[in-house]
Amino acid sequence: MNAFDESLASSSERASGSGRPPPPAPVESAGPGSSIDGWLLTRLRAVLGDPPVEFAVKERALVGPAAESAVARVTFANRRTLMPILADPPLRFGDAYSEGSVAIDGDLASLLETVYRSGLAAAKSGSLLRRATGALRRPHKNTLAGSRDNIHHHYDIGNAFYSLWLGRTMAYTCAYYPTEDATLDEAQVAKMDHVCRKLRLKAGESVVEAGCGWGTLALHMARNYGVRVRAFNISREQVAYARERAAREGLSGQVEYVEDDYRNIRGRFDAFVSVGMLEHVGVANYEALGAVIRRALQGRGRGLIHSIGRNYPAPLQPWIEKRIFPGAYPPSLGEMMGIFEPSNLSILDVENLRLHYARTLRDWLVLYENASERVRQMFDEKFVRMWRLYLAGSVAAFTTGTLQLFQVVFAPGESNDVPLTRAHLYPR
Repeated sequence: MNAFDESLASSSERASGSGRPPPPAPVESAGPGSSIDGWLLTRLRAVLGDPPVEFAVKERALVGPAAESAVARVTFANRRTLMPILADPPLRFGDAYSEGSVAIDGDLASLLETVYRSGLAAAKSGSLLRRATGALRRPHKNTLAGSRDNIHHHYDIGNAFYSLWLGRTMAYTCAYYPTEDATLDEAQVAKMDHVCRKLRLKAGESVVEAGCGWGTLALHMARNYGVRVRAFNISREQVAYARERAAREGLSGQVEYVEDDYRNIRGRFDAFVSVGMLEHVGVANYEALGAVIRRALQGRGRGLIHSIGRNYPAPLQPWIEKRIFPGAYPPSLGEMMGIFEPSNLSILDVENLRLHYARTLRDWLVLYENASERVRQMFDEKFVRMWRLYLAGSVAAFTTGTLQLFQVVFAPGESNDVPLTRAHLYPR
């Protein structure tokens, strides 16, 4: 391990939230060629909107605000690391951090939040090179075959890995914190009850779920609301895990897990629910999804879609789409209407749980850091850093409003089986 590797190892601990020691005052000359490095660092800060962050090339140059006002310090191993990042920060920074060529002194999530806030305005006047680079990106497709490949890339990397940091429920979607002191597990159960109340589930009803994860919501609906559930998922590992859970809990007679695409849903149901799947559907397939829902509910019933979204149409952060979540796309509410309008589905309620997701991610990140050594043994250091950056970056995206979390409740347009008030959401 060289000196730079040692600084990275120590920065991993500081990046998890323990703060950073006061750095020396910024300089712009610390060795041969430092004037070039200083210019490159200054240019990078300008591209990112001049955030209150120190940027350094190791042992060569350091630029930024006064040390006491800096949120964090970002140190690049050398000029070869810095130059590709300057050309394409959204993609190349993530790769360099994952490879260990970038060290962070300070809290990683706070650093990214600061850069996101500063960069929002700067992005609107981005350079021709960066705009061209973005235009050339082609996100992964969500065809029948493409969707299966995309899901396999993210979800079939091992149930044991996810069990290290998702908590007891194994729910990999936004939780709902009813109180300030609610734990992650309590908030995930509260989220499931929140969804079930919105759907006004009654014992004996049938529910179809599109994208069921590790099966937690389906089991909760069957166990606590007395409904029968047919849950679809194209992740082989998740379906196997969910079936084993249902058998262990004696709920196999009420819950059926189907390893198949949502496009192949057949039958009639009292309710449709999808929590955390729409991000993997793709706008081009929204009308087809609406037709599937309409066919499943026919002229009655209720539906709920829970999805990451945006205030306006924009692609997912490119590094996350390329390295972590291929094929993912968070829609705006306007884009989501492509599901409902063609199939005459009436919107009944919309709720934004953005800050709940920020807190969920913080809880996941704490558990992830606590289990980082086991993750390193399962995979390698690059994997540990990739997923740390993904989780911390997601915290920042929700706290800055770059991403939203929408829950949309709907029903067939001609149905009068709709609530007159929201009293059902607030049980005594």
